[in-house]
Amino acid sequence: MQITASVVCLNVDNVAASSAFLQRHFGFRQEMAADGFVSLAREDVGMNVVFHRRGLEILPEPFRDQHLSGVAIAFTVADLGAEEARLRAEGLTFTLPLTEQPWGERLFQVTDPNGLVVELMEWSAPQPG
Repeated sequence: MQITASVVCLNVDNVAASSAFLQRHFGFRQEMAADGFVSLAREDVGMNVVFHRRGLEILPEPFRDQHLSGVAIAFTVADLGAEEARLRAEGLTFTLPLTEQPWGERLFQVTDPNGLVVELMEWSAPQPG
């Protein structure tokens, strides 16, 4: 098997709101769109983010009405502090403030209008002990 692309597909109530959020605050661009569907990309992410409107008939019946639940998308960035300052200046509310885990992960989270958690993170040296 050779994988040539990666996509994460998420069911949301308001496709336009989630799409606008990722475009405005995280630099994604729209690649494709139709009624109840949008595909977003960034050259440096390595995957597309696709939003489907919940209830869309092209989705398999058992999954058609499901909504985000416990889902987060995470992006590793080079300068987490600068990204935190930028997003604060843009007026975003942080659902998890900047934290550092003992295993060396620094992260914060924001949430889009549909409840999708977007996490930005970077790795630092693990704390001793």
